[in-house]
Amino acid sequence: MRRAFSLSTVAHRLALLAFIVFALFPLFWLVKVSVTPNDLMYSEGVRLWPSRTSFEHFRFVLKNSNFPLFFRNSLIVSLSTAAIVTVIAAFGGYAFSRFEFRGKLWMTGLLLVTQMFPLVMLIAPIFKMLSPLGLTNSLTGLIVVYTAFNVPFAIFLMQSFFDGIPKDLEEAAQIDGASRFQAFREIIVPLTLPGMAATLGFVFTAAWSELLFALMLVSKVDASTFPVGLLSFVSKFGVDFGQMMAAGVLALIPAVLFFLLIQRFLVQGLTAGAVKG
Repeated sequence: MRRAFSLSTVAHRLALLAFIVFALFPLFWLVKVSVTPNDLMYSEGVRLWPSRTSFEHFRFVLKNSNFPLFFRNSLIVSLSTAAIVTVIAAFGGYAFSRFEFRGKLWMTGLLLVTQMFPLVMLIAPIFKMLSPLGLTNSLTGLIVVYTAFNVPFAIFLMQSFFDGIPKDLEEAAQIDGASRFQAFREIIVPLTLPGMAATLGFVFTAAWSELLFALMLVSKVDASTFPVGLLSFVSKFGVDFGQMMAAGVLALIPAVLFFLLIQRFLVQGLTAGAVKG
């Protein structure tokens, strides 16, 4: 039995190691290509690491391209969308969790239906709605669209956290003289910070990496985000993989820093939301 247990443990660890390697290898290859000089990009063939490294691609991306502008636009859109959606989802999730009102079932079904449509078929009507309002070719238009598409899922996510908080806590606060909003602000919100962090992280990631709407609703360089900016390294004569990979590495930095800041709440949120009561 001890030998079987040992073999089982080794097998599980090997499987976990294989999964980690499989998941991280694309990131490793991204970094590898980004530091490979142009003269070695194709001459050395397939190597695990280049014989010589260079940061020429990073210098070009930062100094001779519009990537800093794309980077700034993506930060504005992603952070704004994440903050707006989290606030709306907090109030919406609380309402769905705590109140019974006419049409609640229909509203729940409507929110679910909005998640079932392929995004491609919605491009034309969304463009037609935003164009008269002057929201195409603008960061504001992207924020509005991203907010609309992320709110339904975020509401259901936050509702699961509110369902896990006993109603007795609010009732006790109201008996002591607090209003419902005071009870929500002083008691419920601190308890749901992990859920808000999980929602914030999910929405930030979705907005940060979104390409379809950013490509179809924005045609001006000044309002483009970094996923669209990556396409600028593709020409009709070829693809500059070194510069594209360098831009990809730089684009990972804010996402990694963002999750490092909220990781304490995020880990709690991913586990607490799965348990009710």
